[in-house]
Amino acid sequence: MVDRTSYRPAVAALSGYVPGEQPPPGKFIKLNTNENPYPPPPQVVEAIKQAAHGPLNRYPDPMAGAFRNAAAQAFGLPGPEWVLAGNGSDEILTLLVRGFVGEGEKLRLPFPSYVLYRTLADIQGAQWEQVEFDENWQLPNSFGESGEKLKLALLPNPNSPSGTIVSRDAIVDLASELPCPLVVDEAYADFAEENCIDLVVKHDNIFVSRTLSKSYGLAGIRFGFLIAQPDVISQLAKIKDSYNCDSISIAAATAAMNSSEWLADNCRRIIATRIRMALELQKMGFLVTPSQANFIWCRHKTIDHRSIYDFLKQQQILVRLMDYGHRGDGLRISVGTDEQIDALLFLLANYVS
Repeated sequence: MVDRTSYRPAVAALSGYVPGEQPPPGKFIKLNTNENPYPPPPQVVEAIKQAAHGPLNRYPDPMAGAFRNAAAQAFGLPGPEWVLAGNGSDEILTLLVRGFVGEGEKLRLPFPSYVLYRTLADIQGAQWEQVEFDENWQLPNSFGESGEKLKLALLPNPNSPSGTIVSRDAIVDLASELPCPLVVDEAYADFAEENCIDLVVKHDNIFVSRTLSKSYGLAGIRFGFLIAQPDVISQLAKIKDSYNCDSISIAAATAAMNSSEWLADNCRRIIATRIRMALELQKMGFLVTPSQANFIWCRHKTIDHRSIYDFLKQQQILVRLMDYGHRGDGLRISVGTDEQIDALLFLLANYVS
């Protein structure tokens, strides 16, 4: 057995990121990891089938050129050189931290938010600092202040677990004050009223990361991308894995970029369910934070959240119980199909009454 002291100190001390529970298929209603409850676009499934019959004995395009072209067209970008493909947006975030934040340097992030950000800094041997959201889930001016050794700021927008957004105007103000790049992590932006993609063209220190796991229903293929100015893309391309996206995922992602009508319909469907779900939870005594994502953050006025979580799990419904110390705990519940949400609401209504 390798001695623990043989590892880099940053790795030996690391707790590691813990993903949401993934039960065996078919046994649970899964409302804990913000997956899309509906199948992906039919043209994506067809593209996967065709790619599976392709030359899988050959390496894929190392820069995923077909996808970059399709993404540039879909988002109205000047060209494909503004896009970098990754093995899920988690790889994109890894590349950003690796590329900008050296050992002993600093990463800034809001709190509460995506805990993987801290893990990425820890792996790097870097420091991280958290700036707390106010009671309305907005960022104080201190998020944009200069700081010693500050090299990168990460902002999930919409945020998890709250589902809230920081406005475009506020993001521009923050970016103008920060002495480093600001990454707007838009994993859930297709469910929101606005996004920041066009700001990338106007501001060289604003980057946007995206994923196909949520709105496109493609969590299983692991594909994400970064939108940034070409110099940023070319520098980060130096440190990615040589063939970081496989042929099948590239084909699927390229087809997804050409599925705008399906995307709009799917998002409308999920948003309608989200609105209905929030209203029903409020009737049961939950405090529901207004969400612009495909999940809801809620807290009950009188009932312990652990007991609610345990009850639902016994009934084979998984939600996410999250505890943020002095900010308290709560339940993050993904938007499922209408049938799944009906089952959730029926059980909850009986439990809390």
